Amino acid sequence: MSFLRNLVSTIPRFARVGPPTIQRCLRTPFAYQRSVLPSKFYHHGSPGAHSRIAVVGTGNVGASIAYALVLKDVANEILLVDANRSLAKGQRLDLDDASLFSATHVKDVTLQEAGKADVIVITAGARQKENESRADLIDRNYQVLESIISAMQPIQKDAIMLLVANPVDVLTYFAQELSGLPRNQVIGSGTYLDSSRLRGFLSEVLEVNNESIHSPVLGEHGDSQFISWNTANIAGQPILSFPRVANLDKELVREKIAGKAMDIIKLKGSTYFGIATCTASLCETIIKNRRDIRPLSVYVDRLGAVMSMPAKLGWYGVEEIYELNGDPGEEQKLVDIAQEFKKTCKKYEHPNRTE
Repeated sequence: MSFLRNLVSTIPRFARVGPPTIQRCLRTPFAYQRSVLPSKFYHHGSPGAHSRIAVVGTGNVGASIAYALVLKDVANEILLVDANRSLAKGQRLDLDDASLFSATHVKDVTLQEAGKADVIVITAGARQKENESRADLIDRNYQVLESIISAMQPIQKDAIMLLVANPVDVLTYFAQELSGLPRNQVIGSGTYLDSSRLRGFLSEVLEVNNESIHSPVLGEHGDSQFISWNTANIAGQPILSFPRVANLDKELVREKIAGKAMDIIKLKGSTYFGIATCTASLCETIIKNRRDIRPLSVYVDRLGAVMSMPAKLGWYGVEEIYELNGDPGEEQKLVDIAQEFKKTCKKYEHPNRTE
């Protein structure tokens, strides 16, 4: 067995099938369907393949993500990194016990070692205080992000970097600028959890399994996020055609979804189980090249900003972005969010990007 492992380690990282697909923005309605790929594309997670996911920051969120990854057997190795080396080691020892029921191996490593992982999840940052806006976190989190990315260099050129720390849209942009990776390889968790919360709420209203509901929350992951009611559907049927939904107070629903995180923070100090599950799901989508469509923090070229839009995610990162089509009101919201985003980012200096 050790001979086979050594043999596998000499093989280039998952034999590529052609060059990465260039990110494209489609001015079409959302297409919520899984791409059906030839079997030759499913080279990730195949027998003998070795995959590594680094989790930077092993506090409540990072440890919960690592635990979810172990339970789901997403990767062969989980690499833990924290400024507090004792904490990282303690989390590793604890997760060792959980990994006895998994095929995943957990290690505590340095930032430079983390930079060689296939997927790099960054959760490290200052904890959000009660009633503190995400924008107020930027000053405290930017320096943390800059030091992390600097210490990881040189980052593996094919790595996918996933930002989970808040404000996730702005920090995703900063990571795109600082890492030197192509923009489609640096993404944020965005409104994926918010969209999942909305699906859960609507499933109770309609008494339908939440997996049958497609209801994206778009824009900023924060106060200005909005629900794309015009594209929400169940089995292709517009969700607004259901009286139970049509009669809802839409703004109240938006506030309920956007405010749930703060409700949790008031009660227990922070949120981590929900975002950990979402992050593990995104990592699985990448490692297994599933090409699922998820609302993620991505750079939208025509708006010049990072915000949550439905994006096809796979081994090469974001392959396509599915934009809104035909709703002037929702389009204006995106424009307004982009303008605020640009104002925020002007306060900071970044290295010149080389595409």
